Amino acid sequence: MQHIFEKGKKEITLLLLHGTGGTEHDLIGLAKEIDAEANILSIRGQVMEQGMPRFFRRLAEGVFDMEDLRFRTDELLAFIKEAAVQYGFDLDKVVAIGYSNGANIAGNLLFRHQGSLAGAILHHPMVPDREATIPDLTGTQVWIGAGTNDFMCSPQESEELEQLLTKAGANVQVGWFEYGHQLTMDEVQAAKVWYEATFR
Repeated sequence: MQHIFEKGKKEITLLLLHGTGGTEHDLIGLAKEIDAEANILSIRGQVMEQGMPRFFRRLAEGVFDMEDLRFRTDELLAFIKEAAVQYGFDLDKVVAIGYSNGANIAGNLLFRHQGSLAGAILHHPMVPDREATIPDLTGTQVWIGAGTNDFMCSPQESEELEQLLTKAGANVQVGWFEYGHQLTMDEVQAAKVWYEATFR
């Protein structure tokens, strides 16, 4: 997978997963704002939609290709494990930062693979797989950034995701912002406050 790895000064690795049309470069500045001393593993989505990289296929806006989502989630986890060997980072200390499409596949890592992430910052995610049997997520830390006027990801979607993750044992906090689907500095700063209280 096309990716960037930057060695940091601490054991935590930030796994960066961009939104539709993004690249592995998009979230690096955001990651350094969250934690300038963490390792960074930033990955480019393998699927192309009208020339735009994504992490999995969709059938229409908001309608996921579930078979591809499951396959790509497993593929992503296999790559993370390979990268941990190659770069020497701790698999038990990986925190995902995903936006939109990237947040959805990060959420599906939680839904599908117990222990795949120590935590996640999910900016504007949807419920990835309503048919999933979610594993025990006790001890997993999750922050969700949600927009009250998000046309792509309704407030109800964010609330449902919070409920599903909480029911599975995760510690979940939701930050609400009076914006749409865009990622704002207010949201990044709120995620940073949560991260610093949770992982430092």
